Amino acid sequence: QVQLGESGGGLVQAGGSLRLSCAASGRTFSTYSMYWFRQAPGKEREFVAAISWTGATTYVADSVKGRFTISRDNTKNTVYLQMNSLKPEDTAVYYCACDQLIATIRQPRDMDYWGKGTLVTISS
Repeated sequence: QVQLGESGGGLVQAGGSLRLSCAASGRTFSTYSMYWFRQAPGKEREFVAAISWTGATTYVADSVKGRFTISRDNTKNTVYLQMNSLKPEDTAVYYCACDQLIATIRQPRDMDYWGKGTLVTISS
């Protein structure tokens, strides 16, 4: 069992930055691929970023490429999402998730565990 807890959301003006954190419980954090998804009002949950067990491999969605960076610190059981050059269309609830398969671009239904999410609001 893995418990995930996101933090770092908030209200930011367009062009600004935020760093989201996701803290995980359990001693097996380093065996999980970690993901960020987001869900905007009235839309389906979508993939944002993924990172492999060691952090050596990462993926980001085309919509955030060049602006968002995923990283992890296995000594702190934490995964991060650095978000720069934020746009109003980035407004969403951001969720942390994980599974034990090889990290790649995945669908929400593939995830084993989820956090409760953190709200990110970008004003224009």
